[in-house]
Amino acid sequence: MDFREEAAAIEGELVALRRELHQIPEIGLDLPKTRAAVLAALEGLPLEITLGESSTAVTAVLRGGRPGPAVLLRGDMDALPVTEENPAEWVSKHVGTMHACGHDLHTAGLVGAAKLLSAHQAELAGDVVFMFQPGEEGWDGAGHMIAEGVLEAAGRKVDAAYGLHVISDTVPRGVFTTKPGPMMAASSGLFVNVIGKGGHGSRPNTTLDPIPVAAEIITALQALVTRRFNVWDPIVITVGTFNAGTRHNIIPDNAQFAATVRTFSEEALAQVEKESVKLAEDIATAHGLTADVRFEREYPATVNDADEAAFVAETAKDLFGADRYVEMPDPVMGSEDFSRVLEAVPGSYMFYGATVKENPADAASNHSPRAAFDDSVLADGAALLAELAVRRMNRG
Repeated sequence: MDFREEAAAIEGELVALRRELHQIPEIGLDLPKTRAAVLAALEGLPLEITLGESSTAVTAVLRGGRPGPAVLLRGDMDALPVTEENPAEWVSKHVGTMHACGHDLHTAGLVGAAKLLSAHQAELAGDVVFMFQPGEEGWDGAGHMIAEGVLEAAGRKVDAAYGLHVISDTVPRGVFTTKPGPMMAASSGLFVNVIGKGGHGSRPNTTLDPIPVAAEIITALQALVTRRFNVWDPIVITVGTFNAGTRHNIIPDNAQFAATVRTFSEEALAQVEKESVKLAEDIATAHGLTADVRFEREYPATVNDADEAAFVAETAKDLFGADRYVEMPDPVMGSEDFSRVLEAVPGSYMFYGATVKENPADAASNHSPRAAFDDSVLADGAALLAELAVRRMNRG
């Protein structure tokens, strides 16, 4: 099997599919146009297809000609609420919605892997599960698919799982990168409502002003990060929203803010969950106010199995050459719901450079309205996914 050559032969199909998907971005768990495009692209392949019940997920199983392990390959399909600012002819037709994170490439690449592996069905020593997932961007699509049995779609639990994520900046075009252990952070939300007593802005002494108290809590949270946590087990707390008041001369009854909290270890997560809530409540109490505080765990950390990460790295180097792989020096604070898959089965996630710039530092980042991805990387991405599945099945 020469998947590089075979993928190059279908590159035009994959690019056309990616550009079709890019024009019809959809958000969340309900992606009817995207699912229809995926099903059309898979038509005629020897796949057992199951549709999601709580979402527009697509699970496709390829039965190999010989018995062996089951391997899962994943591609997420959803877009973001971003208005695109790119000049390409095939920009988003859905105003306010954009494939700003490259999931259109992930989907097209997974279709490519399905085509490559289907052409060798009789030679496969095992089964492959293709996980076309909606709702990665904050909707826990992976959780929905796991609850509906994607990990057991082959009739038994998959033995390993792999996924690729394209990056529009920081990684050179065509370069793969990953690392063993924690690769991406756990994501949680901190939601604080400071409750005071409003009144006229000219008479603050007759009120219980929630705004300076909320501001003090925000500042104290940054001190909490630097003074209460081990620098070798880092956390991040970033306040993304702050809402209070209706006019400049009115002190409101309430001030609310919300923050994202990123951690790598269960120890740090448990600590920040406890201490951030207590800090907010205690500061409010010290000023004679109260705080309604909610801490919500969202996604766990994305943790690569060490052996599987090494296997992915070696496969990439064997297939494309040593210059096409670089080990990640550090994990990133972004989060990813593929973490739920890697909690359940061994596997590895990997980033893949798809920048349109010769110098990645000059490119817009993922989630930017100007994020752009070079779809010339599609064939190699599909080839790597297919190669990973075959080599992992052959390992037994």
